[in-house]
Amino acid sequence: MTTNRPVALVTGGATGIGKTAAAALVQAGFEVIGTSRTTTQLAPVKGVTFLDLDVTSDDSVTAAVGQVIQRFGRIDVLVNNAGIGSAGAAEENSITAAQTVFDINVFGVIRMTNAVLPHMRAQGSGRIINISSLLGLIPQPYMAIYVASKHAVEGYSESVDHEVREYGVRALLVEPAYTNTAFEANSVRADMPLQVYAKQREVFEQYMVDQIKGGDDPALVAKAIVAASTDSKPKMRYPVGMAGRVSIMRRLVPSRIFDRQVRKLNRLPV
Repeated sequence: MTTNRPVALVTGGATGIGKTAAAALVQAGFEVIGTSRTTTQLAPVKGVTFLDLDVTSDDSVTAAVGQVIQRFGRIDVLVNNAGIGSAGAAEENSITAAQTVFDINVFGVIRMTNAVLPHMRAQGSGRIINISSLLGLIPQPYMAIYVASKHAVEGYSESVDHEVREYGVRALLVEPAYTNTAFEANSVRADMPLQVYAKQREVFEQYMVDQIKGGDDPALVAKAIVAASTDSKPKMRYPVGMAGRVSIMRRLVPSRIFDRQVRKLNRLPV
């Protein structure tokens, strides 16, 4: 089976930003395939075909991309949305915990990109949209592992974009700020907690709860994903909500003042 509509593959498409983006892409005229580690008990989303996919598994990635190509004949847009958060001071996270985060947030992006690029190059077009974060641009104490993973996605995406642009393919970034999803509840917790960080960790956890509760609607992020998928002259970066303002501040505000503001917001000694 092939389709006359453009085909979008959305990882982590069962909940939150991914689910909202999948529905928005359907409305924008795409044939949409959403993925999750297990799809047997997922609530259906109108117009979205769901596939099992584990972005930490080479075999799973290869099989899922192969199924999409076999069924629909092409992949025009890949949205690398699957991700996981982390919390706790850097010292409180073991290498194993850090590897868990990086295997999804970074190596998952790389696996998916490597799997779709040959098909996109062959068809002479395609867009790889990587969901980064405001925290891929700035520091966030007590989220060092997650922040490092998103900084990695930023550098990887911009570099890949230069490599593949001549083949009609773009690698783009969507950069949400704090978004009202279950992100905090699904984050990896520090597996080596230390008493020296306990008080500040509790302060941070409440700060995150407040930020996410008052965060942007996932529909704003979905709108940016659709724009990145359809703009005739796409931008390298699509900041969402507060992310746009903060990225401008990071460039224009003296580093000493920006540093002070980071500490103040996180209730750290100034």
